[in-house]
Amino acid sequence: MGKATGFMEYQREVPKERPPKDRINDWKEFKNIFTDKAAKIQGARCMECGIPFCHSGLEIGGMVSGCPVNNLIPEWNDLIYKGKWEEAVRRLLKTNNFPEFTGRVCPAPCEGSCTVGLNDPAVTIKANEYQIIEKAFAEGWIQPEPPEFRTGKSAAVVGSGPAGLAAADQLNKLGHQVKVYERQDRIGGLLVYGIPNMKLDKEKVLQRRLDIMEAEGVEFITGTEIGSEISLDNLKNDFDAVVIAGGATKPRDLEVPGREAEGVHFAVDYLKANTEYILSNNNKDYISAEDKNVIVIGGGDTGTDCVATAIRQGAKSVNQFEIMPKAPDARQANNPWPEWPKTLKVDYGQEEAIEVFGSDPREFLIMTEEIITEEVAGQETVSGVKTIKINWEKNENNRFVPIKQADTQKIWPADLILIAMGFLGPENNLIKSAGLELDGRSNVKADYDDFKTNIEGVFAAGDMRRGQSLVVNAIDEGRKAAIKVDEYLS
Repeated sequence: MGKATGFMEYQREVPKERPPKDRINDWKEFKNIFTDKAAKIQGARCMECGIPFCHSGLEIGGMVSGCPVNNLIPEWNDLIYKGKWEEAVRRLLKTNNFPEFTGRVCPAPCEGSCTVGLNDPAVTIKANEYQIIEKAFAEGWIQPEPPEFRTGKSAAVVGSGPAGLAAADQLNKLGHQVKVYERQDRIGGLLVYGIPNMKLDKEKVLQRRLDIMEAEGVEFITGTEIGSEISLDNLKNDFDAVVIAGGATKPRDLEVPGREAEGVHFAVDYLKANTEYILSNNNKDYISAEDKNVIVIGGGDTGTDCVATAIRQGAKSVNQFEIMPKAPDARQANNPWPEWPKTLKVDYGQEEAIEVFGSDPREFLIMTEEIITEEVAGQETVSGVKTIKINWEKNENNRFVPIKQADTQKIWPADLILIAMGFLGPENNLIKSAGLELDGRSNVKADYDDFKTNIEGVFAAGDMRRGQSLVVNAIDEGRKAAIKVDEYLS
């Protein structure tokens, strides 16, 4: 390790973000990077543990612990401290195809299992990763590196989210000819239409990586849906192998009276429409929160993104409903290190709501009973939401269920309701038309060990195989699926 006493001498510091009162006026990224000097100090805090749980990628207590792509974190922290930046980026890229994405949007399970975090704030692993890759781009160290030879084999990748892009990138590096099919008008899947621009800039950051992949030989086809415009059978006839990585894009719905009223939208549709508007400034499906009372139903990253987007659009008010209890401020005894810390986090959207409205927008242990409507121009339109407070109690089967609390009903004014309750799995068009077998959770059935579906030569990766998850998990799945596809082609 570069500095044996670094974790005792230095305190955790992260790069200052753009102040909420400034960043809510535009769609630019709000995160900043370290100076090289500050990054060196933070790198010195890494203990270079004998057992570095930070890059273990284990599943403990039903949640990921450590980095799913097994980033060599102690190694590049040590290299940062020593000022060996080019070596640091080489070590980083050995395990992660897209650290510029994860350095921005990953929730950093690595930091949750950092050994320093046992007694002190964890090492700034995510910020260090961000610093390494952005310095590498700034210095011109990241350049297209086409494979030196071609195998004569070809692979099609269906879906251009993080799993599809990772699989395509790896297969191309191995010398196979790769073509990526995307049904949307832009390449990127979740990265372009699921993550708002203020977290991941599409034209600066995402397109920068796509340009490199194209220069290295990956071919991208947009506006083409496999399963309807092109069948999977036809794709199989044209390629030696196929990887399906279409994501888990079927949103979980809210089944309450008034759901079909005008002004109720899935969060993913709302975020997509807004991003399309930002990128083209001309979108007929644009959904505006301007001067509206906005209710976001559901927590998680998607709910937070809706809060932040509505604020930038000029919402009159924003409230966010979470059915789960409020998390504690510190780890509890039943949530020991190195498990992911189930503690209360105030994300960027909540920070901005506090700045604009004076309080955290989240309401915990609350359930929506009804969407209240009124007739406007002959159409049922949202006017409010009726909620009730709940507690979680065990039933006769020893399972926790929500129990409504008497006399806790409330009517909330609402002009726009955004449903951010997660996803149920992949959409059915490709699955049904191709005859793909599903597992018990309605995902495409394929084992993590080989990623093979029930159809010869067809592999599945990412959320389409495992269900809704993190960008870093999708990258891991794409990389590992590429290994199995390569073995198959060889």
